Amino acid sequence: MKFLLDVCVASRILHDTLAKLGHDVLSARDELADASDKTLLDVAYREGRVLVTEDKDFGELVFALRLPHPCIVRLDGLTAAEEAVAMRNLIDREGAAMRTGAIIVVTENHVRIRSAENTEGRND
Repeated sequence: MKFLLDVCVASRILHDTLAKLGHDVLSARDELADASDKTLLDVAYREGRVLVTEDKDFGELVFALRLPHPCIVRLDGLTAAEEAVAMRNLIDREGAAMRTGAIIVVTENHVRIRSAENTEGRND
């Protein structure tokens, strides 16, 4: 799977965990540090990357502006070490949903998945 880590989650721990699992990981902090959220969303969509963030603003881009999007995983209230564990578990348990453009929110005690059918962006 391919991932784009937003600057707010671009910890070395998370990056290395995903890379060690064999995933292609792009860190916005390294290559897209000045990019807007809209640009990050576009890059992730064009490159088929799961966008991993702590930022709620991506929801506005998807739901209000109806922009096309890849899977977006928002990690909420987790430490860097917890984010790495949460992503490893999420990939194991919900990999299929991650490949379909779902919007996923992960907290310490809960995972909420909104399917792609309910989030499809359109350029009307």
